[in-house]
Amino acid sequence: MKSKYFSGFSLKDEKELFSEYLVENDFTISGFSYGAIKAFEEVLNSEKRVDLLQLFSPAFFQTQNEKFIRMQLMFFNKDSKSYCENFLKNISYPSNIDSSVYFQEGSYEELQTLLTYKWDEEKLNKVLEKGTRIEVYLGGVDKIIDSSKAYEFFKDFSTVYLIKNSGHILKG
Repeated sequence: MKSKYFSGFSLKDEKELFSEYLVENDFTISGFSYGAIKAFEEVLNSEKRVDLLQLFSPAFFQTQNEKFIRMQLMFFNKDSKSYCENFLKNISYPSNIDSSVYFQEGSYEELQTLLTYKWDEEKLNKVLEKGTRIEVYLGGVDKIIDSSKAYEFFKDFSTVYLIKNSGHILKG
């Protein structure tokens, strides 16, 4: 049996980082960060049976202001290499994992989607009405998203696991 997994922004083959949490079967879809958006939209727009949706550190920027989003996009556009190097350091914090081994440069459009995506309560309820359980995994010391705000948002729709001393890739 094989589950479907969606990679994070500027990453590929990082699925192994989540092996201790990942449920692998034909009825599970999962994704990390930007990939969590893709996994969610796949479940929302599919007629196929999905029993479990796993969202690892879902990209959650809807509490950020427009200036933050513009600045992120401007920095990426100006020097995508430096932006991605900094991004890889931040997703790895506080672990010693070398996330550059999973690097695959993302596009401006992907970053824009990641930063502007709005998690919608109505859409989350539609997924739940299909009979899909949602699990959200958050790192307590995440340098990418505000995990406390993400926790507050997702707790009414899913089982949320807050891994206290872990960062974005759920490692401490």
